[in-house]
Amino acid sequence: MKVIDNIKLKEMFVGGYKNLLAHKAEVDSLNVFPVPDGDTGTNMSLTIASAVEEIKSTEWDCSQLLTEFARGALKGARGNSGVILSQIIKGIARYLGDEPQITTKAFAKSLASARDVAYSAVTKPKEGTVLTVIRSMAEHAPAIASKNSSFIPFFEALLAKGEETLQKTPEMLPVLKKAGVVDAGGRGLLYVFQGFYLALAGKEIADVPEDEQKTVQPVLPQLDTVGSDEHDLDNIKFAYCTEYFIINLKKHITEEDIEKLRDKLMQIGDCVIVIGDVSLVKVHVHTNSPNKALYYALQLGEIDKIKIENMLEQHRALVRTREANKKPLGMVAICAGEGFESLFRELSVDEVVEGGQTMNPSVDDILHAVEKVNADSVIILPNNKNIIMAADRVAELTSKKCFVVPTAEVPEGISAAVVFDPSLSAEANVEQMKEAFGRVNCGEVTCAVRKTELDGFSIKVGDYIGLDSKKIVSHAKTLDKAVMGLVDKLVGKDSEVVTLYYGADVTKADADVMTKMIEDKYPDFDVVCYYGGQPHYFYMVSVE
Repeated sequence: MKVIDNIKLKEMFVGGYKNLLAHKAEVDSLNVFPVPDGDTGTNMSLTIASAVEEIKSTEWDCSQLLTEFARGALKGARGNSGVILSQIIKGIARYLGDEPQITTKAFAKSLASARDVAYSAVTKPKEGTVLTVIRSMAEHAPAIASKNSSFIPFFEALLAKGEETLQKTPEMLPVLKKAGVVDAGGRGLLYVFQGFYLALAGKEIADVPEDEQKTVQPVLPQLDTVGSDEHDLDNIKFAYCTEYFIINLKKHITEEDIEKLRDKLMQIGDCVIVIGDVSLVKVHVHTNSPNKALYYALQLGEIDKIKIENMLEQHRALVRTREANKKPLGMVAICAGEGFESLFRELSVDEVVEGGQTMNPSVDDILHAVEKVNADSVIILPNNKNIIMAADRVAELTSKKCFVVPTAEVPEGISAAVVFDPSLSAEANVEQMKEAFGRVNCGEVTCAVRKTELDGFSIKVGDYIGLDSKKIVSHAKTLDKAVMGLVDKLVGKDSEVVTLYYGADVTKADADVMTKMIEDKYPDFDVVCYYGGQPHYFYMVSVE
């Protein structure tokens, strides 16, 4: 196989996704810290799942496939690892899209483009990460291609070089060596490329159970919600939302005739739903020819409960309402936990995206929230260091002005939102918010999920550990001691306020006891406690 055509290219992309998904749990387990948020494999697999969904039912040429695959990866990018993977895909697609044929030499050169795009996406690139793996593969790919014009031996040699580099990552990043693991992102990337190879070689890739395949599926109206259809009013191709029932079907009508009705409707519109049998049929279609939609139905039987809505007029009314209520500046925040969501809503945040540790939202998730805010400019509070890169990418996909305040913890986001002033410009707010969250020291307390030696602690499964933004700072057999140890580390000479946010697994009574313990040790401090409802972390703590 010396040239990859559009059919093989699509098989290759699907193979990369399937192979990564089959090894998702392994990649997740390579997380450096022994906390339950090892989500690199999850983030990368959801990212490439979104890319595969974009090309699921198309027969495009290679250039179109590459374009849509890259766009899907960007829309679905989750977490730092997912964003970097999307940029690697973007670099490959950007180069190969202009090539007349995809040969090993062309693919080798595309890896250089992938390396450059990926590195440019990271403000402070670190060696010993997935960036190192793609850089090494890009450097050696041209020489490998010059010796192998066939893709099978080319990928075998390329994967060997990638694996060699991956095994060196613990020597480049001391934190990996301490944890006894290789870089999770690098491992995930190699599983993607291994999937490319397996697909091209015609080798079997283990299927993953459907309930574990978190692909992005299109949402279709169900029978009981068709009547309240939500239209994409900003992109109307077919103007009339047409619905009706077919009753008293003619005696000679069969199930095949109902299928033919569906085919006819698809020729005159979209969003077609034909549900039912020879006793009753419900129809929904967006079309510019509602008369034809009704005529086709009359060939089968009587029509009843007809509803035809002019979506163009709905759009005009929506635009008028939105323009009347538009404000200059809005806010979007990302968090996990109903308590945190309520707090952000109280602080004038317009849209809250569910996400955080173990559940990083995609670029597309954040984009949808930004688009829902009725403002020309939007401030985004990512509230997790693994979401900042995804938030930064939203500006590429919207006409709105986006400003990312790089909050790495939810309490930082709360502090930033407190000082938000809608009367100020976006730029002034960003500076004010950065200054506010910069005065906050944050940490959280959770349970260790594996045995490890790290940051001077000998940790066993089930031990309580407190982490600041960089490392483990407290370790105890009881939750209260771990919390107190964390607070002691976060308190500074100018500290005045300690705020506790208790999680889903902590009762209010226990949180009150914890608050009292801190008040007793720090009687001159203001100690306050709120329900965060966050998963995985018993407490999030801020000191300012």
